[in-house]
Amino acid sequence: MTSPAGRRDPATPAPTVDPATPGDLVALVDELLAVPGPLPIVAAGDPVLRRPTQPFDGQLDPVRLAAFVSAMRDTMRAAPGVGLAAPQVGVPLRLAVVEDPAPVPPEIGDARGRVPLPFRVLVNPAYEPVGTARAAFFEGCLSVPGWQAVVARYARVRLRALDEHGRAVDEEFAGWPARIVQHETDHLDGTLYLDRAELRSLSSARAMAERWTQPTPTEAAAALGFPLPEGDSA
Repeated sequence: MTSPAGRRDPATPAPTVDPATPGDLVALVDELLAVPGPLPIVAAGDPVLRRPTQPFDGQLDPVRLAAFVSAMRDTMRAAPGVGLAAPQVGVPLRLAVVEDPAPVPPEIGDARGRVPLPFRVLVNPAYEPVGTARAAFFEGCLSVPGWQAVVARYARVRLRALDEHGRAVDEEFAGWPARIVQHETDHLDGTLYLDRAELRSLSSARAMAERWTQPTPTEAAAALGFPLPEGDSA
C-alpha cells in the first residue's frame, strides 16, 4: 500500500519464475537478494499478483527469511509505502510487512484514524470484521503507481497471523492500521485494491494533489458522482 506522501514508479522487472516447489521458491528469493538495493516491485498485470499465495511453512530457512524480510522492509520504506506483500516483489508466499509512522496533520489523522503502526511482519495472515462499520477513503498501491481510488473497508478487523519467529498474533486493528492490514492481506489472496474500489473515484496523482487533499472523500464523491456507504465514518 502506498504512503499518501509519495509513490514509486516500477523498477526493472522482477524475476518471472512461478515456483511450484520449495526449491524453486528458494532459488527465486536468492536471485532477488543477490542484487543490492530495494527489490523490484511488480506492477499490475503480472499474474503473480492475481494468484493465491502459498502458506508459509518453512520454505525459507530462518537466515534466508530474515534477509528477505529485511529486503522487503527496505523496499517498502524506499518506495515509500506503508505495507508490502511478498507477491508484490514476485514471491508467491503468504507474507507481508507493514509500517506507518503516520506523518500527517492532526486533522487528517483524526478523520482517517491514522495513527502510527510500528514495523511488523505478518506470516499467513487472515482477517475478519469486528462489527459492520465501514470507512471509505482514497488509497493507493505500489503495484498500481500513479493512481488512487476510494475503497470502503471495515473500520475494525481482527487479525490472526504469525510473526517472523512463529509466534501467534491475534489482535484487533482500527482506523488506518485496519485498512493497511486488509490491503496487504488481500494481496495474498490475489486481490488488488481496485477490485474493491469505487471506480468513478479513480484519480491520477496529479488530480489527487490538485483536487482531493481533503481529510475525507466527501467532496470527491459529490464532484465525481459516486456514493459513500451509509453511516460511513467519512
